[in-house]
Amino acid sequence: MTRTEDVTSPTGVLHAAYGAFMAAVREIDDDGSWAPTGCTGWAARDLVFHCLSDARRALTALHSPADAAPDRDAVTYWADWRQQDGEGRERAAHGRRFARTVAGMFLEFGQLRELYLETAAAVLHAARHADPRRPVATQGHVLDPGDLLRTLAVEVTVHHLDLGAPANGLPGPSPAGLAEVRRTLDGLLGRPVPLPWDDAHYARAATGRVALTAAERGVLGADAARFPLFS
Repeated sequence: MTRTEDVTSPTGVLHAAYGAFMAAVREIDDDGSWAPTGCTGWAARDLVFHCLSDARRALTALHSPADAAPDRDAVTYWADWRQQDGEGRERAAHGRRFARTVAGMFLEFGQLRELYLETAAAVLHAARHADPRRPVATQGHVLDPGDLLRTLAVEVTVHHLDLGAPANGLPGPSPAGLAEVRRTLDGLLGRPVPLPWDDAHYARAATGRVALTAAERGVLGADAARFPLFS
């Protein structure tokens, strides 16, 4: 990134969000990889493995052109990740256990760290060379490449917050990534959130990481029942 105006483009947002998370991952040592995170049951290494899996999905999607028209955009993509029924919660629990099991198989966190960093760098390279006119397929849906990149930026930024950065001394999320999270959440809510939350707290509250207070529920009104907007 050499021009500040590029940071609002899909590629620019992803570059900023991934770059910030990569900087944090570089600072995690083996002891730190066992620190708890904001994701239930996950240590830092589990979270990094999950983000590695998402980066691999991104590479697959960017090389999976679709003939169909997009059926999701950067906001509606998250509709499948709203409050889930019993079956959805069970799938999520299986995913958490899988990440914990596989991440624990790395004898040293450095092995997982380097694998994540090289995969994330490959995603950024593929994103820069993606044809913006050719829809791509991912997770049973079709998106324009720019919308896919924005969803990836949201995912990694929320998980960057889960690492506890910067409170634990790690570099924090990028402003561009946090702004993209806010834009997405406001889109899901259907209006700008009527509370004086900063970007980080909004991200945590709207994804179920922080419980709403009674006063906040009062301000949100009927919309409070829709929280978390995705998780």
